[in-house]
Amino acid sequence: MSERTNLPLVFDEPRGRRKPPRHLADLTPEERKERLAELGLPGFRAKQLSTHYFARLVDDPAEMTDLPATQRDELVAGLLPELMVPLRTMEADRGTTRKTLWKLFDGALVESVLMRYPDRATMCVSSQAGCGMACPFCATGQGGLQRNMSTAEIVEQVVAGARALTRGEVPGGPGRVSNVVFMGMGEPLANYKAVIGAVRRLTDPTPDGLGMSARGITVSTVGLVPRMLQLAEEGIPVTLALSLHAPDDELRNELVPINTRFSVAETVDAAWNYAKVTKRRVSIEYAMMRGINDHAWRADLLADVLRERGALPDDRRSRWGWVHVNLIPLNPTPGSKWTASDPADEREFVRRLEAKGIPTTVRDTRGREIDGACGQLAATEA
Repeated sequence: MSERTNLPLVFDEPRGRRKPPRHLADLTPEERKERLAELGLPGFRAKQLSTHYFARLVDDPAEMTDLPATQRDELVAGLLPELMVPLRTMEADRGTTRKTLWKLFDGALVESVLMRYPDRATMCVSSQAGCGMACPFCATGQGGLQRNMSTAEIVEQVVAGARALTRGEVPGGPGRVSNVVFMGMGEPLANYKAVIGAVRRLTDPTPDGLGMSARGITVSTVGLVPRMLQLAEEGIPVTLALSLHAPDDELRNELVPINTRFSVAETVDAAWNYAKVTKRRVSIEYAMMRGINDHAWRADLLADVLRERGALPDDRRSRWGWVHVNLIPLNPTPGSKWTASDPADEREFVRRLEAKGIPTTVRDTRGREIDGACGQLAATEA
């Protein structure tokens, strides 16, 4: 692997912005007690506040009746400040897909999507307001990066979805969030510290966190190799999703500009390393674009690139069981030259990958009628 991967990764957000207010989701249980002590409030109340937030999913202070009325407002302001306000919620798929546009404390706009299926409920969350990766087919990438989101701002998207399910606001009756995918606005690994903090809050046992399984969480990346290597050593068995979109450097340099820094070979090597270290299968995300990256020969090349890494040690699955290709019918933005592949080309792409032993599925795309492409709703509002 090239020595370039040892270079520090810095994708600075614009300076001079105010920081989001500190929230209990930003803090460990001990730090929550310390925060209340700094404010002259009893530290033991931190666990009660955590229980209301993570276990009871309460957002109305009036329902926190175990807190003394004389201190309730101070306690809530100290550890449960308002982080975001919903500007608009749009529904599709008979109400089982809900896309929410949020306004953060400083006016930045982000999106989250709740998708309910018969066997699970998935939250797709944003990790940055905007994105600095500049992928030309992505609505978010065209707006540039505004700022990183805090750990609590990321977590709040999931908690808001959990509240909606618990309260029966989504067809299908009361439920719970079973899966979280970091595939909303932003490049998660460019906001590494906050994203890892959010993953830990989501997986911490209640009432310290939301009590989710790490195996239900997927973190995506366009290929920030040093951060992929770092994630492999975190000891959190999340699924890694690599947004590859092209198997050759010439095309990927155009579609995913970070590829000019970390090549296809380096990026796939880092993905293979993640699978080797964590024993977790990596998902290769591939947005199918008509006449751009959906050629049959590119399917063959993609399979060859993935097969080159061989099997993992002691892997009892198929030889290339370390990886799974997830083809994504492109959800185009208005006026864009980037459009979804012809279904026949998509089927041939799948056939060629499977013929070479690469497990492949086509993603169930939801929300086309509600500005489904990531960042599209925020761009329209802005």
